[in-house]
Amino acid sequence: MRPVDLARRHGLSTQAVRNYEDAGIIPPARRGRTGYRDYTAAHAAGLAAYLALVPAFGYSASRHIMRAVTGGRLDEALEHVDHGHSLLARDRDTLRAVEAALSQLGSHAPGSAVAGTRRHYSVGELARHLALGPATLRAWERAGVLTPRRDPRTGHRQYLARDVRDAELAHLLRRGGRPLAAVATVLGELRDAGSLDVLAGTLEPWRRDLTSRGVAQLYAAGRLSAYLHALDGPAGSGSDAEPGADRRLR
Repeated sequence: MRPVDLARRHGLSTQAVRNYEDAGIIPPARRGRTGYRDYTAAHAAGLAAYLALVPAFGYSASRHIMRAVTGGRLDEALEHVDHGHSLLARDRDTLRAVEAALSQLGSHAPGSAVAGTRRHYSVGELARHLALGPATLRAWERAGVLTPRRDPRTGHRQYLARDVRDAELAHLLRRGGRPLAAVATVLGELRDAGSLDVLAGTLEPWRRDLTSRGVAQLYAAGRLSAYLHALDGPAGSGSDAEPGADRRLR
């Protein structure tokens, strides 16, 4: 088929199709007697696979996947797919950890009123405020639960109002039995959101995004499988085959 036919089928420009070919996302097209590109069903399947992969795995990973498949490196492509699945699973675990923590906190989240009474706290002062040992606060810092700044002159830890809030929340979650790694995850998300209310407001959109990514990955798997079959089919394996297509599984 002509470049314009392939482009229109996927809502692309002919230049975009050429760019994908040059980038190795789809195989090189054969050339007719006049020198014009002649694309096959395998090219169409490749473009469909790439366009389905992007919302599922992102542009960078999708390019790696397609280049690997087109170049005959199936195991390499599958490693990128597996990594995308593992990232989605990790994000689901993070969401569950945040939901569980916020449910546990409920209306008992500390207000950190004491945090506004002075500019900063030392590790000993914050430990006394929480009735903990300084070693516990240092362990929380190593785990990423707390991120105090350091005095540039002395190197001593300085806990500001946000750090006191984080320490109080961590103390409450730890008393409720939350693992330290889960507490670190929750507080990392809290620092990004800015407040518990804002963090709580992100949960439903976050859940919808994870669902969309999961569905997109299912759809992309089907399109990628179709591309693999197209590379092995009559249009992708005989005298009219794209260069390198018959080496995909060897």
